[in-house]
Amino acid sequence: MTTRILFSGFGGQGILTLGQLIATIALNKGKEVTWMPSYGAEMRGGTANCSVIISDKMIGSPIANTNIDILCAMNIPSIVKFEDKVRPGGQIFINSSIIKDGIARTDVDALHIDASNIASKVGDLRVANMVMLAGFLQKTNLFTFEDVEEVLKQRFSGTRNEHLIPLNIEAVKQGMEATV
Repeated sequence: MTTRILFSGFGGQGILTLGQLIATIALNKGKEVTWMPSYGAEMRGGTANCSVIISDKMIGSPIANTNIDILCAMNIPSIVKFEDKVRPGGQIFINSSIIKDGIARTDVDALHIDASNIASKVGDLRVANMVMLAGFLQKTNLFTFEDVEEVLKQRFSGTRNEHLIPLNIEAVKQGMEATV
């Protein structure tokens, strides 16, 4: 089975990190994986997206910009640009804190997650990506909370951001509780 995922939002929302975490979890599970980032020249506020392809067999191309199975959209430009690229029957995760109108399509499963507001309640808007990750976990069943907890520790232990591991784990927990 092959799953084509696109994470998209503004620079500074942790889009690339979100994709890296999912790719690392898949690698830890013995899957074939590609991770392809794309971002503007701006450090924060510009557009950022990354595609992740997870498969049981060798992947021919790392590009996932059409026939997407799962879109995780953190802002309005992401919906505008990528909504039509999701295959019929696919899933679109929508940061409903920012994207108020939802989507026009009825042939996909639209999942509204109040990611930015939940992140603010957890204590830091920068963990909205972890809240979206929680919704992703709840609805796709690709990985478990324990997988996420393990990869967060693997990725950030021993770095200058190690102190943020508990905050990120709490954001995932809160996101899972909110996405039932």
